[in-house]
Amino acid sequence: MLLHADNVAYRYPQNQRGLPPVSLEIAPGDAWLVTGPSGCGKSTLARCLTGLIPHLYRGEMTGAVWLDGLNTVTAHLWELTERAGLVFQNPAAQMLASTVEDEIVFGLENLGLSRAEIADRLERALAQFDLAPLRERSSLTLSGGEQQKVALAATMARQPALLVLDEPLSMLDSNASRDLVASLATCAGEGAALVICEHRCEPLHSLPGLRTFQLDGNVGDSVPDFTAQSGDAPFAPAPPFTLNVEHLSVTLDGQKVLHDVSFAAPGGQIVAIVGRNGVGKTTLLRALVGLQRHTGVVEVAGARPDLALTFQNPDVQLFNATVRDEILYKLSTPNMAYYAWLLRLLGLDAYEAIPPLLLSEGEKKRVALATALLRAPRHGLLLDEPSLGQDAVHKARLMTLARALADTGRLVIMTTHDHTLAAQTDRVLLMDNGTFVADGPPEEVLPPSTVYRLPSTETL
Repeated sequence: MLLHADNVAYRYPQNQRGLPPVSLEIAPGDAWLVTGPSGCGKSTLARCLTGLIPHLYRGEMTGAVWLDGLNTVTAHLWELTERAGLVFQNPAAQMLASTVEDEIVFGLENLGLSRAEIADRLERALAQFDLAPLRERSSLTLSGGEQQKVALAATMARQPALLVLDEPLSMLDSNASRDLVASLATCAGEGAALVICEHRCEPLHSLPGLRTFQLDGNVGDSVPDFTAQSGDAPFAPAPPFTLNVEHLSVTLDGQKVLHDVSFAAPGGQIVAIVGRNGVGKTTLLRALVGLQRHTGVVEVAGARPDLALTFQNPDVQLFNATVRDEILYKLSTPNMAYYAWLLRLLGLDAYEAIPPLLLSEGEKKRVALATALLRAPRHGLLLDEPSLGQDAVHKARLMTLARALADTGRLVIMTTHDHTLAAQTDRVLLMDNGTFVADGPPEEVLPPSTVYRLPSTETL
């Protein structure tokens, strides 16, 4: 048996939540899918299985994990990393080197491989994840999806006996997702054991012999029911307006990322922007909100629009000591009834006194969303990959909230690789080569085979 987890459990010191007792036996070639609601402990389980807990985290661990005959508590971390590889839910958190090539080579050098073997594995990893054009780029300048590919390439190139992936599909486009699943099937066929923590489960069902482990965890109080049509949403109506974008272009490091982008979006719409990794979706949102230098026009009635943006990586916009401080930051007279409503709706009640950066990725995304909404932007909300780290219920609530905001006359624009989410919007803009190549209703723009069902958003 490659891995044996015997009643392993963990509690973080800041909130006494974490991982309930779990027992697992994993043999070479096994493929396990770990599912469960946001915040139930999937990432914590991944850290326990690979030895990051207890070596790098200082909570309370009980039970035991044996990896290839080594007890993860008593073994050295370097011994464990020779046998197990972990791809983080937030790939930016594991970027160490100055270039994509160096990122992949770093782990191979630590294994003590020969120069010839390192060169061979490097080229195969770059080809496998279509990273050759990016080999000299800094990982920090890549899109979230490109960073996820780099993290996958660097980890899988080491060929660990146990490969643990924490939401590996979350930022990948449809083609990259299919390619990754095919690569994982090859790994399992060659004897590697796979543990995949994921909310986007459907693409993984083609993995031969896939088994599912449902993790319920300890996620606190349930989120209250909410109906957009019930009048519960405390959003004041907005006057009619149209966001006009004309000939918008962005150049980064001498390369044109956005080229002559033009569109008009009236208030009251939910718009999804889709496209493959690295085509400029995040750059476009940054330009719309005024965070990215650009040429061209972005205006509402001749003035800069008042829009709020939630980032793809919430870590870069969360900096206060507690969730409460984060959401209320710099608000002199906040609407506390609205604040309490947002906490309940987004399932953040139990975390008010917790540092936001200690939450799960999905919970951090919801803190960033609450922070943006409490500021009541006049023209609407920009959401960069809002479904990252969210289970089906929270995705459905997100769409209900977006619809409630649109019903007041505001605009909601989201970038997403989750076509199930995009299928529930009013309009889909397909981006490629730095501009839009299709614009229309979801049923006309999205490939039907990529859309999976979510719970109804009408009554939750």
